[in-house]
Amino acid sequence: MAAEPAMRFLTKFALAMAFPAFVPAEPFPPLATLTYTAGAASAWNVCPSPVVVDGDTIRCGAERVRLLGIDAPELHRCPRFRQCVSGDPVASKLSLRQAISAGPVRYMTVKRDRYGRAVAVVNAGALNLSCWQMSQRRAEYIAKWDDGRLVAKSCHLSR
Repeated sequence: MAAEPAMRFLTKFALAMAFPAFVPAEPFPPLATLTYTAGAASAWNVCPSPVVVDGDTIRCGAERVRLLGIDAPELHRCPRFRQCVSGDPVASKLSLRQAISAGPVRYMTVKRDRYGRAVAVVNAGALNLSCWQMSQRRAEYIAKWDDGRLVAKSCHLSR
């Protein structure tokens, strides 16, 4: 148990060293300074015990939260009405599980999807989880799902 905090520090350090573009030099700003307005003001919510559902969805208590602007491979078969991304769904889920250890998980709901999930910008510490999944090649950017181009801006995408 004593090694766990050291391991968590090493994981954060490794993420910062490997992906400096996704980890700002300054500490994560206070929640009060982070807002996004789309009609009504949204606020950052804290997710004390996040559970990874798949490569683009987490559960925060009773709330299901889908990462904004990305699509990860489906754990179960792809619905007929969609064209799903290819890749290893288990590896995508494990990648997201690793990333949520980077710090406290916070999310800002942008909208609700057809399944009632909160579609949100999700950060673990200063790490944007959509950016993380794309950098690991565990999810693909879907521009039409990126309301306000929030993911494109955060991940420095030129598309």
